[in-house]
Amino acid sequence: MFIVVGIGTEIGKTVASAVLVEATGADYWKPIQSGSEEQTDTQTVASLVTPLAERVFHPEAYRLVAPLSPHAAAELEGVSINPASITLPITTRPLVVELAGGLLVPLTYDFLNLHFIKQLGLPVVVVANYYLGSINHTLLTVEVLKQAQVPIHGIIFNGTCVPASQKVILSYTQLPLLGEIAQHELLSPAVIRQEAEKLSACLPLLCS
Repeated sequence: MFIVVGIGTEIGKTVASAVLVEATGADYWKPIQSGSEEQTDTQTVASLVTPLAERVFHPEAYRLVAPLSPHAAAELEGVSINPASITLPITTRPLVVELAGGLLVPLTYDFLNLHFIKQLGLPVVVVANYYLGSINHTLLTVEVLKQAQVPIHGIIFNGTCVPASQKVILSYTQLPLLGEIAQHELLSPAVIRQEAEKLSACLPLLCS
């Protein structure tokens, strides 16, 4: 079991989660979904991975419609998020947990994703992307996780590779490179399977 942590919003965290679910044969759980008017991330992942009779896509603890930070969406929709009530689903299988947004996104006015990670007590996989500022965002994310003593399996990079960015991030953080997910115009189960096969060498790290 591990938690997928992105360095920000819209950096390919759900795609990475689908690849990780496919690669590890895991169940999937997104505890809090905000921005579900068209399709939830759970539905997206379910549509992209190989169907398995035993695989479970666990229901969200909170499903919010507005595409806002969970604390803001909940307030807008008259929902009170109680993080203490959110517990890991019961399963005997591997589990990929996807956060809503980045590490310091607020779930309530005094409870962040970082606090939620500590509450669940699981290691994390960091998903990074390549854009101007991504080095700073990745290093900040890793630094906060390390200060909070959260175990980190490694980093997955999503998008067209920028070697100089990847090299300095891996050098500074001293974290394993778990994989690189290429940029795809269209996503499909075949694409996800292809990307999952590239992670096969890292499965011992992910399943430890």
